[in-house]
Amino acid sequence: MKRIFIWGLMLVFGNTAFAQITLESCQEKARSHFPSIRKYNLIEKSKSYNLANAAKAWLPQVQLNARATYQSAVTKIPITLPGVDIPELKKEQYQATLEVSQVIWDGGAIRSQRKITQAGAEVEQQQLEVELYALEDRVNQLFFGILLLDEQAKQNQLLIDELQRNYDNVNSYLLSGIANQADLDAVKVEQLNAQQMRTQIESSREVFVEMLGIMTGEQLDAGSVFQKPETDSALMTDPTRHPPINRPELKLFGAQNQMFDSQKSLIQSAYLPKLGLFVQGGYGRPGLNMLSNEFDWFYIGGLRLSWNFGALYTQKNDLRKIDINKQIVDTQKDVFLYNLNLSLSRENQEIKRLRAVMQNDDEIIALRENIRRATEAKLANGAATATDLMRELTNENLARQTKAAHEIDLLLAVYKLKNITNHE
Repeated sequence: MKRIFIWGLMLVFGNTAFAQITLESCQEKARSHFPSIRKYNLIEKSKSYNLANAAKAWLPQVQLNARATYQSAVTKIPITLPGVDIPELKKEQYQATLEVSQVIWDGGAIRSQRKITQAGAEVEQQQLEVELYALEDRVNQLFFGILLLDEQAKQNQLLIDELQRNYDNVNSYLLSGIANQADLDAVKVEQLNAQQMRTQIESSREVFVEMLGIMTGEQLDAGSVFQKPETDSALMTDPTRHPPINRPELKLFGAQNQMFDSQKSLIQSAYLPKLGLFVQGGYGRPGLNMLSNEFDWFYIGGLRLSWNFGALYTQKNDLRKIDINKQIVDTQKDVFLYNLNLSLSRENQEIKRLRAVMQNDDEIIALRENIRRATEAKLANGAATATDLMRELTNENLARQTKAAHEIDLLLAVYKLKNITNHE
């Protein structure tokens, strides 16, 4: 009984005794505590490294080559001159070269590669956003579940207090001969049932609070007080007047299509000519003088043009494959929007239904309270039994719990609508 009294005080005076926990703070902490949040920095670092590597393709490229060969034949001068000894080149040849090349124009390949890197990082970030966004709905379910249990605990405490009052009354009726022991036992049974319900509520709340604490990384316990969110009057009045949809999934679809466009540019640049400068210096036998049989230094430099026509063989199919991938993404987007509109319609109807049924909650409670008071008067006059009173008291309590559930359900439906549209 002492625990119940303390628990009731926490609910009544929680605004001053404890710092209240808001839904928004739980969502933010769940997001920052989620292990995948560390991917953000990793994606950014990977992106910066890849962009830096792509930019370095514009830097001069240095290449060192060396070779030693044996030839079956060498260049000969097919003439003989009297008194002139024309040396024959050796079949063993050696050469070491160092070449420095500089890209002048690459057909847009480097630019396309940078775009692919940026688009790929954007896709990964949006995939992470989609994953993190799903946390909000899970946090909402736990948070509003706790609020509903708190409301049930309040109503349960009122029921316990009312049962104790009736127990005292019936006990006095027993002493005066108006009631009997069975009437007192009937009240006692309901008191025990109410105590069992309190235990179930406390146990369920502990589970919900523990799960929310795990998700947010916070130390939450039975003393944690949760603040009921403010209602969005506009959405409650007319849920169809919601803001435009701003879901991260739509940004993900856009990022995927942007990456496909960048891949198209890279494919198209593959069959364009490449132009660059080069300087090559070396040492070998023979050098540039093919008739010399001595080791010598040499160098050459100039422009180099390369054109790979082999890329044309697969270009059309590669582009068609990308178009198919874009069509797949567009189909996924259409399916997503289709399901989203169904969810919007369902929540719109749920808000309208709850608003309609809640119009009669107060009147039902007032009527149940009048019936209960009338039954109490009958019991005092011996015209009713304690069982009759317990039945009416239970009906009144159920009516109060139904109203509390409707209020929380309406709040949850509004926040589900916000979650569907990603509306703050």
